[in-house]
Amino acid sequence: MGYRLLVLDIDGTVTNSQKEVTEKTRKAIIHLQEKGVRVAIASGRHPQGVLPIAKILNFHQTGNFILAFNGAKIINVQQNTCVYERRLPPYLPARLWKDARKYGLGILTYTDSALIAGTEPDIYMELEAKISHIPIEYHEDFCRFVDFPVNGCLFTGLPEDVEAIEPVLAHRYFHETQIFRSEPCFLEVVPKNVDKAYSLKHLLEILGICREEMVCCGDSFNDVSMIQYAGLGVAMANGQEKVKDVANYITERDNDHDGIAEVIERFF
Repeated sequence: MGYRLLVLDIDGTVTNSQKEVTEKTRKAIIHLQEKGVRVAIASGRHPQGVLPIAKILNFHQTGNFILAFNGAKIINVQQNTCVYERRLPPYLPARLWKDARKYGLGILTYTDSALIAGTEPDIYMELEAKISHIPIEYHEDFCRFVDFPVNGCLFTGLPEDVEAIEPVLAHRYFHETQIFRSEPCFLEVVPKNVDKAYSLKHLLEILGICREEMVCCGDSFNDVSMIQYAGLGVAMANGQEKVKDVANYITERDNDHDGIAEVIERFF
């Protein structure tokens, strides 16, 4: 099988522990695109947190795509156009805000230029703001302020608290949302039937590529669906055990030692 598409998660996958793309990995990905292989980034991040990585990897020249908000939004980087988008039901952010207050979690959502916090900003929101390269705006009247369509919401908190509440909220909003952890301290809420695999189906149609020709690489819980869906699913050596359990291949080198360059060398 000749692979024609490489899909990369960002944090813990294409970036190292300092949230940087190493020079070896950068050159390997750029060279792969020069050979005609498509590359996409699929991340839970806000688009503004994905675009700097895409630019480093020359997506603005190659016409490749990013999948932001775990796939709720697909953007052609070169054309700066949105080719696919899903949004939460308009009544849902207010309900989620009430849940956050009830269970002692943080909550935020997104505009194009800011993180909108509905609870006092915590260290996890500050981390998300740093990753996304956009500021936090705290709105105590969150349930009234958020009167516009959003791609998703994010609960934040201690890993043990987030893990405990995940099944509760997943059951409560089963018919309306997908709820999953993207990091131990982050609980993502996106529209129903939105995850990285579901959105990649749309990207494959756009590119005219079948899933058997796709390699997907990731390390965390929200990467499981695309790793299972791919023709070749790759878990990083530093990945969660749940991710490794479903992968076809586990890298020998972790994200601090150019694990993605290893994948390119081995399979492309």
